[in-house]
Amino acid sequence: MHLGAFSMSLNVKDLAKSAEFYEALGFEAFHGTAKDGWMMLRMGDTVLGLFGGFIEKNTLTFNPGWDQSAQPLDDFTDVRAIQSSLREKGIEIEKETDPDGQGPAHIVVVDPDGNPVLIDQHV
Repeated sequence: MHLGAFSMSLNVKDLAKSAEFYEALGFEAFHGTAKDGWMMLRMGDTVLGLFGGFIEKNTLTFNPGWDQSAQPLDDFTDVRAIQSSLREKGIEIEKETDPDGQGPAHIVVVDPDGNPVLIDQHV
């Protein structure tokens, strides 16, 4: 099972200020804008998502079907297969997807410390 590209999704109070801060650290915006209410920033293979109110808590995010540059992969583990595997391992799925669906979908699990883990497939 491969969860896909990893990013840290941050719930920010002031998206423009946060973007300015992370850009000063060397990150570069590559998707979304402050006007959109969200932005994706990258420094090498490290990806941060800044979300102004879209998410409740800072969240670990995985994107099946994408590489670290948000480019589609030909071969990947579908989110529904990941959901099934996690369920078989006794992991509670907080937000499920239709196991018979196809294409884009997402699930959410929560780690033992209360950190949300979003597995968000866009392909």
